[in-house]
Amino acid sequence: MVNNQFMGKTQIPVAVGGKTYFGCCAMCKEKLEKNESARTGTDPVTGKPVDKAAAVIARDDSGKVFYFESEATMQRYKP
Repeated sequence: MVNNQFMGKTQIPVAVGGKTYFGCCAMCKEKLEKNESARTGTDPVTGKPVDKAAAVIARDDSGKVFYFESEATMQRYKP
């Protein structure tokens, strides 16, 4: 999810370094393959970088996606 937004449709799996990321189009696929920062999110609770392939992922009512280090930090999140 390069744009950090819930798309509501099946995403394209992108394998990089033995991990699987997801994009919505060929442009996102290319970004995920070539740009490490596109594969990293920030846990809004801890402020730490999180690998999107390993993150616990949640979204809010508007479709914005959040990446968490763990279920525990997701449960602590207060929008």
